[in-house]
Amino acid sequence: MSEVQLPALGESVTEGTVTRWLKKVGDTVAVDEPLVEVSTDKVDTEIPSPVAGTLQQIMVQEDETVEVGAVLAVIGEGAAAADPAPSVAPAAEAPAEPAPAAAPSAPPAPTAAPTPPPAPAATAAPAAPAAPVAPPAPAAPAAQVAPPAPAAPPAAAPAASAEESDPNYVTPIVRKLANEMGVDLTGLTGTGVGGRIRKEDVLAAGSQAPASTPARPAPAQVSPLRGTSESMSRLRKVLAERAVASMQQTAQLTSVVEVDVTNVANLRDRVKSDFLAKTGTKLSFMPFFTLAAAEALRSNPKINSTVEGDSIVYHDGENISFAVDTERGLLTPVLRDAASLSIADMAKQIADMAERTRNNQLKPDELSGGTFTVTNTGSRGALFDTPVVFLPQSAILGTGIVTKRPVVVKDALGNEAIAIRSMVYLALSYDHRTIDGADASRYLVEVKSRLEQGAFEANLGI
Repeated sequence: MSEVQLPALGESVTEGTVTRWLKKVGDTVAVDEPLVEVSTDKVDTEIPSPVAGTLQQIMVQEDETVEVGAVLAVIGEGAAAADPAPSVAPAAEAPAEPAPAAAPSAPPAPTAAPTPPPAPAATAAPAAPAAPVAPPAPAAPAAQVAPPAPAAPPAAAPAASAEESDPNYVTPIVRKLANEMGVDLTGLTGTGVGGRIRKEDVLAAGSQAPASTPARPAPAQVSPLRGTSESMSRLRKVLAERAVASMQQTAQLTSVVEVDVTNVANLRDRVKSDFLAKTGTKLSFMPFFTLAAAEALRSNPKINSTVEGDSIVYHDGENISFAVDTERGLLTPVLRDAASLSIADMAKQIADMAERTRNNQLKPDELSGGTFTVTNTGSRGALFDTPVVFLPQSAILGTGIVTKRPVVVKDALGNEAIAIRSMVYLALSYDHRTIDGADASRYLVEVKSRLEQGAFEANLGI
């Protein structure tokens, strides 16, 4: 038997809450196969099985909170303790006990001899050739008692398949993607844990749709949450507490600038195919915004500071937290020393960490140590936002949607004209206790200048 313990999930994490068991007692598990989902103050994550075997016992039920090191489950060899029960019941109900009782009377072979003839009538030919094997005849009834036991596993099989097709496995993000692509989830087989339908399954199904099928707008889908209620998850409670604490303990306001990112858009269009081929990652605007934001922090240390009592700590590194939208809530993994990263390195790290965040595979320490945050509110179509600063940081930059619209531009001779340009709004929320409006404006203007010049060729890293 091997015990599965709640591992240390970060330096400051002392306890966790079991949110969902991915396996049930009696299931076979492989080494490193996800076993249970656990929620902590910092992250929701999956705990893998340290050994291969059968899940014998679940020690901590869903919604229970335990300390690090607590035993969550027991894994061993052979069938689980719950499995023998069904096989014992049939044995008790069957006339197996009377059969042994008849065994003592078996010695009178003459009396047993007349009994075999009826047996052939029931078993036909097999019993006839086995005339000398009359002694094993008592074993035959026992063998006939055994079949009821195998009948139990088939009954369990339908339950497993029903669970695998449970629509509850479809996350809101996957459901939204399916609606956008016109993919019918009812006939889709999932490849995720427990048969859960994943984003990749929807993308694969969408790519197999007939090219001749005309695109039609997906009907608005009624959320299954409509008219219901649910308890707040541990992560949601923590986010709520921190948001309220931040608004109560700091003086927050937001400054906004409009930025012409046409040069960045043109550079992106020129290199995105080559970039994808060399890095395996799509090139979005996010790495450009994040690099420009990180570089400007070096000359604007107030924006990259923390208040500790009556002191202001100016950080010596630009560790950028970036917001990731998940079905469980907003999480912010951290890009270490972001100002020194290339666009390629930054794009790969953003894609990797965002994917692992959504799949509960992020390490808790990857969520700590951020000194400044970038949130791409434009990814869902927002023009701009007034994001909330989360302590202990002092500022957060929100990037709106990049959209083309007519603006007034000047040529080299100073002549004005109206042109179609790629524009975006950048909104900086900051703690007014230590950052003045002039400090925020200087920072935003520096980020704006870097992006409008668009000279990122040397930073591509490909």
